[in-house]
This record gives sequence, C-alpha cells and structure tokens, in this order.
Amino acid sequence: MNGRASYADWIAVDWGTSRLRVWAMGADGSVRAKAESDDGMGGLSRDGFEPALLHLIEPWLGGTPMLVLACGMVGSRQGWAEMPYLSVPAKPGDLEPRPVKAQDPRLRLFILPGLSQSSPADVMRGEETQVGGFLAKEPDFDGILCLPGTHTKWVHISAAEIVSFQTYMTGEMFALLAGQSVLRHSVAQDGEAPEIFVEAVGDIMSRPERLAQRLFALRAESILNGQDGVAARARLSGYLIGAELAGSRPYWLGQNVVVAGSAPLAQLYGDALAAQGLTTRVTDASPLTLAGLCQAAARILERTT
Repeated sequence: MNGRASYADWIAVDWGTSRLRVWAMGADGSVRAKAESDDGMGGLSRDGFEPALLHLIEPWLGGTPMLVLACGMVGSRQGWAEMPYLSVPAKPGDLEPRPVKAQDPRLRLFILPGLSQSSPADVMRGEETQVGGFLAKEPDFDGILCLPGTHTKWVHISAAEIVSFQTYMTGEMFALLAGQSVLRHSVAQDGEAPEIFVEAVGDIMSRPERLAQRLFALRAESILNGQDGVAARARLSGYLIGAELAGSRPYWLGQNVVVAGSAPLAQLYGDALAAQGLTTRVTDASPLTLAGLCQAAARILERTT
C-alpha cells in the first residue's frame, strides 16, 4: 500500500434503493466533492456493493484506511450487511454506527442502523438520518416531520426523540397506477393543475371509502368526457395524497408540522394540508441526510482522534 494522501478526511454515503450518493468530507464538515450513480441497493447483489462504492470514491482515497459512513438501504437485508433495527422511542443523534468488514483495506466502513416500531408495525432506513440532520439544525422542534417520497414518513418528534412514526406507500402507488395500470392511458407523464389537485384532495378526504371508485372514474372521464392527461394526473395525485391525509389526520391535526422533501412533491403536501386549514412549513430535505451523517461521523472521529 502506498502512502498517497487522501483527498477527503472521511466519506459520507447515502445508499437508497435506486440511487447511490457520496460526498468527500473535510473534518470541519465541509464538502470537498460529491458524486452519485444509479447503483442503488435494488440493482446490486451482495458482492456488488463494494465495487459500486469504489467506482465513485476511488479518487478520494489515500494509502491509509478512510472512514466511510453510510446510511439507508445499504444496511437492509438485501444490502451490503444487515444492520439491526433499534426500537422507538429513540434519539437519532444517539444511534451508533456499526462497523462492517470491507475487502479493500482502505475502507473503514460503518453503517447506521434503522428504526422499528412494533405496533403498528413499521420500519425506516435512511429517514432516521434525515430526522437527525433536521434536529441538528432545530434541536427544540416538537411536532410532526413529514418526509414525502416513494414511502412517505410521518414522524412524531418530542424532546429530540422519534416517539412514533407512520409510513404510507403513496408515492409507490402513484407510480404503479400512473405507469402500469389501466390509468396509464389517461394520466400525463408530467404537468401540474394545482386547483384540480386541491379539489381532489378535499373530495377524497370527505369520503375516503370512495377511493377505488374515484380512481377508475379517471379512466372513464378521459373516455367519455375528454378529460386531459394533466387534469387526470392532478386528480390521481390528489386522491392518493388525500387518502393519506385522511389516514394520518390523528398525527397532523392541531400539530406543528414541517414538510421536508423535494419540490414539487413537498409543496403538494403543503398545499394539501393548507387546504385543510393547517399552517405548515415546507423545506428542502436535500441537506438533511448529509447533516445527519456529519453528526454521526463526529462521534466516531472524536473516539479515534
């Protein structure tokens, strides 16, 4: 092994189902470089994780072991190494990364564990790091943090702890219905119709038991009445998010709610909640994972320096 100096002091890794994101970090928390690829957990075999990681971070490594801290689906049963779930209530800032053996001696790999809830049964991997990053910036927050995405999380936070959480498969249902069901012939691939979306949210929240009927009506409306694809897309999104809000109402009603996600999805949730009379704050979730990883890495570095 040569003595070449490394470009980073440590490396942060966010490994999702479909994407791999990495950052070359300075000891002061600065980002020196970043990279990403489509090598998500869903497309890798167990022996494919290390080569996929090295493909991105090789230029940042030196001749001595480098701290690599990862979160997300890399710690799932189908990931690089399965990390046990820790039960809520739990403080994200106290979660201990677990060491994992790598073949390349330059990698000193740690993976953060996920969180679980026994009743109702629920799990999260990666979102706990986002919550940790959020609390690092807002340590006194008390309320509900909504993390919209493929699997939206509603997280109850109090005294810097995740008290409980709920997961809704709304994003995945939207993708399946819009892309693989009979509705694919009626729903546009993109486009926005905010007024139609809000109307659909209110419609299904008042009668959530009609969801299945309302979904098929999207197809019928396009055939019989010429409903355009953008309007159908807005209604589909509104019906599904409205059903989610109806189910999660005990979580958000009367609470301090922050929606943290990527635009325009986070804004859709904000608009839907606003139409129900709830004032929410919508913020960008993209810095949160890295902030949470920095918090966990600081604890490791303190013990080893």
